[in-house]
Amino acid sequence: MGETVTTRVLGVLDAFSAERPELTLTEIARRAGLPLSTAHRLVGELTAWGALERADDGRYRIGLRLWEVGALAPRGLGLRESAMPFLEDLYAVTQQNVQLAVLDGTEVVYVERLSGRGAVNVITRVGGRLPLHATGVGLVLLAHSSAELQEQVLAAPLQRFTARTICRPDELRRVLADVRHTGVAISNGQIELISLSVAAPVRGRRGDVVAALSIVVPSDSDPRAFVPVVRTAARGISRVLGAPERRR
Repeated sequence: MGETVTTRVLGVLDAFSAERPELTLTEIARRAGLPLSTAHRLVGELTAWGALERADDGRYRIGLRLWEVGALAPRGLGLRESAMPFLEDLYAVTQQNVQLAVLDGTEVVYVERLSGRGAVNVITRVGGRLPLHATGVGLVLLAHSSAELQEQVLAAPLQRFTARTICRPDELRRVLADVRHTGVAISNGQIELISLSVAAPVRGRRGDVVAALSIVVPSDSDPRAFVPVVRTAARGISRVLGAPERRR
């Protein structure tokens, strides 16, 4: 069976990335694996609807209409609205990177990030993805995920970003146990050697972990100094989401 129209449309949208946010029609056709005539027709329809926009130089980019639809995703919208006051307070106190993320498959997706001019550099962005094993929020989400997902991640190759990235299954299994025991995850230099993150779980109405909150600071910082404020912010969001009180 050949590709459906839906598959081809999704291929056109998937041609765009953070590294290539603007593409020519020829580049879209090549990256989507489509004949130029087919790409021309689909891009025209997507542009007319507002999913794509055409710049003055003829290149295409993702349109605001698609962003409007994406903003309706319940895990992003309601969660972000509930979390924003606590994210803003945490940023005001620390002036560092504050992030909120959710689980999607075997990756973490960032739904919000606050950052100041003087904060340590991070590669994350809203809507960006990273592997679960190499980030503070990812370790929190993985530690509280199903046993099946944990085994799936442990069985797969663990991507290395720096010399400090956890790449051994036995080490990752131990770290996940520590996260469940302590209630926080500390990821030091796993994505970039210049930074470390402290993350805590955000719980929903049923008490399950629905998101993770983290702060990213310079790697020479003492992570223990940030544990109380990160925990407090995560518990505040959980309370707004209707999570039951947890006994310590």
